[in-house]
Amino acid sequence: MPRFDLPLDQLRRYAPTVAEPADFDDFWRGTLAEAATTPVLLDVRPERTGLPLLDTWDVTFAGFGGDPVRAWYTRPAAVRAPLPTVVEYVGYGRGRGLPHERLTWPVAGYAHLLMDSRGQSGRYGVGDTPDPHGAPGGPWPVTWGILDPHDYHYRRLITDAVRAVEAARALPGVDPDRVAAAGNSQGGGLALAVAGLVGDLAALLSTAPFLCHVQRAIELTDASPYGEIAQYLAVHRESEEAVRRTLSYVDGVSFARRASAPAHFGIGLCDTVCPPSTGFAAYNQYGAATGRPTPAREMHTYPFNGHEGGEAVHTRRQLRWLAGVLGSSRAAPAAAGSAAR
Repeated sequence: MPRFDLPLDQLRRYAPTVAEPADFDDFWRGTLAEAATTPVLLDVRPERTGLPLLDTWDVTFAGFGGDPVRAWYTRPAAVRAPLPTVVEYVGYGRGRGLPHERLTWPVAGYAHLLMDSRGQSGRYGVGDTPDPHGAPGGPWPVTWGILDPHDYHYRRLITDAVRAVEAARALPGVDPDRVAAAGNSQGGGLALAVAGLVGDLAALLSTAPFLCHVQRAIELTDASPYGEIAQYLAVHRESEEAVRRTLSYVDGVSFARRASAPAHFGIGLCDTVCPPSTGFAAYNQYGAATGRPTPAREMHTYPFNGHEGGEAVHTRRQLRWLAGVLGSSRAAPAAAGSAAR
């Protein structure tokens, strides 16, 4: 796959000014305050998986508007101590799937909360969380409610992502001071938003992040999901100003500037889905608006890979990095039959 974006030496310096609404902070402060009026945990019940080395629970927590959002909570079986925890977000068009599909983090000794993506089930994986809010927009999730930031699907999804961290901290067996946000593509964008909105997050792992430098992305690539926004504007020609305004409230560069957690990034330099320059725009400005020294961060690039990035090689790098940031994820086993409750 040929490279189509900036060369690597320019990417390493690429820090564009991204349009940011004057009320960006007030918008998100008010959105999250409204969500916080509902207790976060709604239901937690054990799930039989047939995996004796892991314990899994089917979790329902209150997301945007108090809407029930589903998640899988998995951790090593029969472990005594509270564990460092990875809250993971899935890619565009995916749901949480089945509990045995994503086991890297619990097998590595972490507690793991995998959030469902409201309304997005069916394209690549199944989910259990509807998005009951309707508003004018296009037929794809990235265009739902896109004419107004208050109605936009990603206002709801980002709120869910923040609430997932709060839900994780309320679960038994979680060390609330050692919670990391992680994801790839859409999940990487959600994790980045969480890093900008949750001031005491312990770590960020963001790979090929979506929703970064969106104004450039919709002009640079016609691959989905950005291509779906372009398709919408090709029909709704008079809506460009409103769409661009809405997108400015969810841009990962703005969230990255407000983030303070140690961060681990990965990008394929041939990625036509989430162009490399858009992810570098976030990485190069990470922590810039905090008034503090730049947080510890690292970027791993894969010159001959597209949206798949480094795959297992990158995961190995994430595992080694996170162990160094959060400390050992190993804990002494409990007595037989005393799995975490």
